[in-house]
This record gives sequence, structure tokens and C-alpha cells, in this order.
Amino acid sequence: MNTAKITVLGINGHIGHHAAKAFRDSGYSVTGFGRSNRMPIEGVTFVKGDAGNVGEIAASIADADIVVNALNLPYAEWDRGRAEAQLATVIAAMGDSGKTMMFPGNVYNYAATDRHMTPDLAQHPQTPRGAIRVRQEAMLAAASRAGKFQTIIIRAGDFYAPGNVGDWFDQAMLMDAKKGKVHHMADLDVGHAWAYLPDLGRAFVAVAEQRQSLGAFETFHFAGHFETHGAMLAAIQAAAPVPLKASQLPWIVLQAMGLAMPMMREIVKMRYLWNNPMELVDPRLDAILGKDFGTPFAEAVAACVAPFFAQKAA
Repeated sequence: MNTAKITVLGINGHIGHHAAKAFRDSGYSVTGFGRSNRMPIEGVTFVKGDAGNVGEIAASIADADIVVNALNLPYAEWDRGRAEAQLATVIAAMGDSGKTMMFPGNVYNYAATDRHMTPDLAQHPQTPRGAIRVRQEAMLAAASRAGKFQTIIIRAGDFYAPGNVGDWFDQAMLMDAKKGKVHHMADLDVGHAWAYLPDLGRAFVAVAEQRQSLGAFETFHFAGHFETHGAMLAAIQAAAPVPLKASQLPWIVLQAMGLAMPMMREIVKMRYLWNNPMELVDPRLDAILGKDFGTPFAEAVAACVAPFFAQKAA
């Protein structure tokens, strides 16, 4: 049994849910913080709270050695300083505790022309959304370098996992599965960074176990599965229980929908991530995780596709 205690803020989110499972499976005492316990995890203690309330967050993390900050606003609500304000609330709750905060990063910090994104690569965000992420990480760096707490950022590509709702599988690639169609996101020979969440959760655990040997502010890049859109398409078609006809995602339709739907408008702005082969690279994290750490790509995709079709059939 590991003696460290973990609190996961945003237990119902994609990364929060899988990080909590991974820490639990590794023998840690895990507490999850959220508005509701709509995705209960056996063996994880749930604490109901408001992510905008410093006192409630502080109480939920009081006994924790490690805080996984997986809080995230809805996609269309990052602007007007709201994303930074949410993070500032967590930083205030952390105080001068000396705890470790683990924070999931993404690729928004980088330019469309960046091909191999290493932790030391200069960040030149392509969009206002990317600039927000750069500012958030700067807030964490300032707090950690001032000695308040340790920050470990693990940056990853697009999430996918069995049973996920609201990811690119059900929102885009398989949205027309009932019609016998699967969509690929861009040209078939372009690579894309994917993060299979059960693997990413285990990566959080592996890095957490090295935290005492790490600096006050550290960034790691989780390679995950860097695969072409063609490879993803083929893996989905191979795993599907019915034939699926392929076509490219109709971005022009999404753009038209964005005229009335702020969420869709923000999603379309990030299309550059699909059109450019931006790969996450980090030999230091690879060494921590070890050889053959991740789930094989075809196996991971099949695990996601099977429950998707089972749910549709039901």
C-alpha cells in the first residue's frame, strides 16, 4: 500500500476519472472532488464541492500529498479570464503547502509549424486558446518557483478511452456510425497525437512516484500514440462489428454550425491541430515509463470502438 494521499479535482472529467483509477489501482488513498458523484469509482472517496470556492477546495486537499488538478471549464467558457481565474482559485487553495500539483497540459501552447514538441521547445501558441494555456502554466511556474508547491505538468494529445462521452470518437469520427460511416479528421497521411487515457493515468502515477527527485516546476510530454489519420481510420474499421464507409469530416458543416453554437465555433478554430503532424517527444518521460509501457494502438482503438457500438445498439 502506498502511503501518499491523492485528491483529484474534477473527478468526473476524462483525465480526472482515469487518473483516479490509476492511483487507486496502484494502492494509493484517493479522494475525488466534484459537483456530483455521477461517475462513482469503487475505492475512491467522493467529496462534493464547488470549483469556484477556495475554502471547499482547500478542505478537500488538506490531507493530500498530491493534488491532480483536472478541473476544466466547458470549451466555450475559457475566455474573459475565466480559465485563469479557475486556476487562481486552486493556487490559492494550495497556499504554501509544499504539496505536489499535477496538471494535464495539452498541445495548444505550440505553433502549427512545430513538428517535434519537446518540453524545452519555445512556446508560440497558434490561437487565443493556446495563449490561455501558456498563461496558466506561467501562473503555476511562478507559484512553484516561489516555493509554494511543486508543479508537474504532463502534456498529452487528444484523449480517448472506452466509454468516453464528448470526445472525438463520438462527436466526430463515429457520429454517423448508424449510417454506416466513419469520418477521418484530415488528410490520411498526416500524423496526430493521441493519448489513451488508461495509459495516461498510469503515466501520472509513474511520474508522481518520482516527485521527490524532481524540481519545483517540471514539464513532461506523453508521447501516447502518434498515428496518421489513415491508421486511425483503418483501426476503427478493423474493430467495428459492421462495415464503415470512410469520408473526411465535413468541417464546412461544423463551421456553419458555429454561427449559432459557441462551442462548435471554438472547436473549428483548432482545426490546425488535425492538419499538421505535431508530435510530442520526451526521452526523459520515456525512460521513466520504460519500454512497452503503453497499450498497443490497435488494441486501444478496439477497446473504444466495441462499447461505442454496444451503446448504439442498446
